[in-house]
Amino acid sequence: MKISAFEIKVGNLIEHNGRLWRVAKTSHVKPGKGGAFVQAEMKAVDDGTKLNERFRSEDKVEKAHVESRDMTYSYADGDQYVFMDSKTYEQLNLSAEDLEGQVEYIIPNIEVIVSFYNEKPIGLQLPGTIVLEVVDTDAAIKGQTASGSGKPAKLETGLTVTVPTFVNIGDKIKVNTDTGEYIERA
Repeated sequence: MKISAFEIKVGNLIEHNGRLWRVAKTSHVKPGKGGAFVQAEMKAVDDGTKLNERFRSEDKVEKAHVESRDMTYSYADGDQYVFMDSKTYEQLNLSAEDLEGQVEYIIPNIEVIVSFYNEKPIGLQLPGTIVLEVVDTDAAIKGQTASGSGKPAKLETGLTVTVPTFVNIGDKIKVNTDTGEYIERA
């Protein structure tokens, strides 16, 4: 399916120069002279090489046909993460390398969407937010206001985020899985 260059979004899989690419960053640029364009940073799915490509507004790109399956995370086996298909109950192993940057958001029984390209798993889509427990942070000091810059907090999965000063050990917080930022207490 062909899409306009301005429809490219972060996380999209596109076919370009005979390879499959995952879009990591995009920026829309409207220079003073000349036509508008999209600057896209992409990463090859097969070997991880990066490419910065400029697409003009009239360019069309081929969006890869990807099959998505609803799956549930079951358990970790060494550096392998085992997911179960919600419909067929088949199990799928993905390595920590396959889940680069997403491992810190994976907790037991989390519902995810696994993308397949030519029957090969190529990516994982997490929910937009996830609730995690704070396991280590500095104690709040009496008299501090909530308008401070925040403090680091280590979460149950090993992820460290900046939280407001009123968040304590044992609190459950909601974290944005795209940016890794604190949203609110849960």
